[in-house]
Amino acid sequence: MQVRTETGEARADLADERGRSQSWPPDDTDPFSKRLVVSVSVSNHRRKRTFNATKRPYILKKQRLTLIKECEKDLEERSVTTKQVEVGESSSGISVSQAHIENTSQKDSHKSADKATQVLITYKYRSKAIQTEVNLVNQMTSPLKPFNQSVSTSPFKIKSCITAKPSTSMIQKYSRKLFTIEEESDSDISFAPSSTHRESSPSTISQQMKSTSDCSELIEEDKKQEASKILEYTLLKITKNPRFYIGVPKSCYYLIDIIKEKTNIPANHILMCLKKIRLNNPFRELADDFSMTPTYASKIFLKNIPVIASVIRPFLVKLDNELIKKLPMAFRHKYHNVTCIIDCLEIEVQKPSKALHQALSWSEYKKANTIKYLVSCTPNGLINYISPGYGGRITDTCLVEQCDFIRCLQPGMYVMADRGFKHVEQYLRKEGVQLVRPPSVTTGAKLSKSEVRETKQIASLRIHVERVIRRLREFNMLKPHACVNHNLVKVLDDVITIACGLVNIQDSLIK
Repeated sequence: MQVRTETGEARADLADERGRSQSWPPDDTDPFSKRLVVSVSVSNHRRKRTFNATKRPYILKKQRLTLIKECEKDLEERSVTTKQVEVGESSSGISVSQAHIENTSQKDSHKSADKATQVLITYKYRSKAIQTEVNLVNQMTSPLKPFNQSVSTSPFKIKSCITAKPSTSMIQKYSRKLFTIEEESDSDISFAPSSTHRESSPSTISQQMKSTSDCSELIEEDKKQEASKILEYTLLKITKNPRFYIGVPKSCYYLIDIIKEKTNIPANHILMCLKKIRLNNPFRELADDFSMTPTYASKIFLKNIPVIASVIRPFLVKLDNELIKKLPMAFRHKYHNVTCIIDCLEIEVQKPSKALHQALSWSEYKKANTIKYLVSCTPNGLINYISPGYGGRITDTCLVEQCDFIRCLQPGMYVMADRGFKHVEQYLRKEGVQLVRPPSVTTGAKLSKSEVRETKQIASLRIHVERVIRRLREFNMLKPHACVNHNLVKVLDDVITIACGLVNIQDSLIK
């Protein structure tokens, strides 16, 4: 029963409370009513915030636009008032009005500034210091083109001269033309070109011509000094070691002066020709050494070689009885009658352009296009005869018969040769000259002991002509595989004559 009564009382309390909540306005003395009022006010405040959030951007935008319109109106009114004040008042009044306007503009600027809009509009005054401006106009972009005279179309041709150290005193430096732009009070722009337009005058042209002539003279002087120094250096090298550079012993260097006196050829040209024969340098290198052009060097060589050969040809010895008596010890015992030793020499040349010349100059022994010479030397190792050049196709016997070698011999003389000259024996017997050669070998037969001993003796004596040919080969132009240019073939006979004469001047082969 007690439980029922408690539950009933609780129900009664709840009903009383509901009745109080339904009765409005609530009583201020009741604490429950106070709580209810606070909760209702908070909810209303939240509703206002959410409602204003949607309308806030539009309202702010409207406020900004109104403020901007008001500022524009104020600016227009100020501009009208300032113009009226400037026209009506004097200079003193202008300063006062400007001060008044500045004060009003400052006040209005404070008024127009708002944190919501963050827009500050002020009136801009132009200073008197920037009323005129000086601008630079490029000559290429300016509408006013100055007078320019082209070098290609001008009647005065001026050569440009560039040196390592040019003289700056005569050079005129051309500056860029500048144009000033003056800005007037009424903001009109006028292009005022500079009055100093440089034009080509006869005085400037003459000065430029003088400067170019001075530069050319300086260049020519420098070239001459350099060429003289190079020539002195080459001459110094030749005089220190003439045997290596020109094939002349140092003790016989006076031969150059003799050739100069007889031929009236400058010493430099003689040395250049001899150096070409000895070292076979290209004409370009010789031109640099002797300070001349390559074409001029080749012309000098082709022109002077026959003249020099005519002077050196007497250096080839002649066969006489006094020379025969002064034989080496190897010849005195059994071959004291031998007066000369002969052999052939072949020099390779470039392949001729004509087929006939190719066939005539082809050598089966050297397998190349060659020119063959007959060389004769005394038992002492001195050259006494050199034949003209023949095609490499010719045989040794035909060469002896066609050349004038037989004129150098006298009846009763003996000539030593190799086995290849066996067919020459009949030709020499007709002239009363005996041929000394190794015994010929027949196919399928052996030499006897006496024949073998004789071949060894003749071979040991005939080796002297091989040594002479080796000295001739020391001249690079006559080397075995030194292919002579086809332009120099016409002077090859004179070249080998000069080489033979210089070999006779050198140290003796047999001591």
